[in-house]
Amino acid sequence: MEHGGAGGLLGAPELTPLEQEVLDEYERLANNMKQLASALDDLASRPATEILDGLRELERKTSLAFTLLKASVYSIVLQQEIDWGAGDAAPR
Repeated sequence: MEHGGAGGLLGAPELTPLEQEVLDEYERLANNMKQLASALDDLASRPATEILDGLRELERKTSLAFTLLKASVYSIVLQQEIDWGAGDAAPR
């Protein structure tokens, strides 16, 4: 099959614009699948230790962010309890 410069097929004037658009979309999909396959090949060719080191670093950062989030939530809850306790202790 010959491809035109604009991604369309040459010598196929019987195609409707919708059919041509569908064929162009399939061509883009095929190119995206090739890029994905290439990226997966690249990942598969890397040593497992390099990937594991990257995952460990990500785990450390995620754990730190989670710990900071928990501390912030705990601080807010504690402050609310202190504020509510002060409100209950007010003279009547």
